Amino acid sequence: MFYTRKNQLRRWWFDLRTQGVLRSPPLILGDAAAPLLLSQLQHKDVLMYLAAIKSFASYLAPGEVHVVDDGSLTSKDCALLKSHIPSVQIHALADCREPGLPKGGTWERLIAIARLSQTRYVIQLDSDTLTLGQIGEVAAAVRQARSFCIGTWDTQDIEAVIERAQRTRKRLGEGRAHIQMLAEANFDRLQDAANLKYVRGCSGFSGFAPGAGKLDLMLSLSGQMQALLGDRWLEWGSEQVMSNLVVANQPDAIVLPHPDYADCTKMQPGTRFVHFIGTCRFVGGRYARLVNQMVSQELR
Repeated sequence: MFYTRKNQLRRWWFDLRTQGVLRSPPLILGDAAAPLLLSQLQHKDVLMYLAAIKSFASYLAPGEVHVVDDGSLTSKDCALLKSHIPSVQIHALADCREPGLPKGGTWERLIAIARLSQTRYVIQLDSDTLTLGQIGEVAAAVRQARSFCIGTWDTQDIEAVIERAQRTRKRLGEGRAHIQMLAEANFDRLQDAANLKYVRGCSGFSGFAPGAGKLDLMLSLSGQMQALLGDRWLEWGSEQVMSNLVVANQPDAIVLPHPDYADCTKMQPGTRFVHFIGTCRFVGGRYARLVNQMVSQELR
């Protein structure tokens, strides 16, 4: 209870300090060849989301913007989004579900991505991210139709699922393992495991090259994982495992260089894209300061 209250106060202070985002100019869309941006959004993250998408678009303008409403967006939230993002398309959560796949977490977001990326390049952008500098690797991935994800350590690369299973099993201790580790430890029991790939990345910033087959891959792998793990596969976190699997099994997928692209625990002076995960999101005021720097540049 104390932690929850403390986090609420930190969030309130962040929102108070970053109101300038609301005075920044509307986003300018790119042309038809530009990538589509998609995010799942909740009411309390609208201000952060506007900072995330505007900072990203200042370096790579999207051709379209899609938002999956987690069910908490208000009519005022939707009006605000439409005033800042031309032609934003807001999807109801129920419209982003697929028979045979789990619900909740960010499964609906991944399903929407699989559908939209059949014909368009789709970038998944979390609301708690900021683009701080040139993201040429992302622009190149879009041009070359290569999927990508943000990694978690230096010189990281796509790996075989069998290798990941072996590594993860060595790290499993006693007690209840997190669903991500439990799933990874069972990868070598999947059908066609010898030909499957994986990346231990973060689904908060991922690119999905255009092409069919992602939804079929998700249905196949999810069904197998549920058969192996039972209802544990329905827990929050399974969707990140699936996102990593989908990205890794696209042709010529890449991991963005770390720590040029990193979370806030590993951020360095040269970091150009940062994901403000919960453990360091509102600590020390750095996130708010960077948002305000971005706004100042936008208002010049």
